[in-house]
Amino acid sequence: MKLRIKGNSIRLRLLKSEVEKFAEHGYISDEVRFGTGTLRYSVRMSGSADAIKGTFADNEIVVVIPEKAAIDWAGNESVGFEVEQPIAANESLTIVIEKDFVCLDRPDDPDRADAYPNPNMEC
Repeated sequence: MKLRIKGNSIRLRLLKSEVEKFAEHGYISDEVRFGTGTLRYSVRMSGSADAIKGTFADNEIVVVIPEKAAIDWAGNESVGFEVEQPIAANESLTIVIEKDFVCLDRPDDPDRADAYPNPNMEC
């Protein structure tokens, strides 16, 4: 799973095997170790959630997806989700979760074999 952070936005991109693991187990996580600490990031399904929501506590970013939406996404052609989560007056966090596509300009990308076909590829 890849994590991209820019300003008040996070983007999580999952390879095919990660989407399959997520669908089977209800969660997927990864981490970055800095030597002085670890940042963990996770995506979890929830039967009680009514919307996609992100939280940050104990050095972990957790994005929760309602179970039905998560299962549907794992089994269909939809790229993913993008939501705006209000965090303060006139401020929000953009959360994007999407399937990771084959990179068109890096044929030697090690994730290529596990990525989804890029819709911009010519057949």
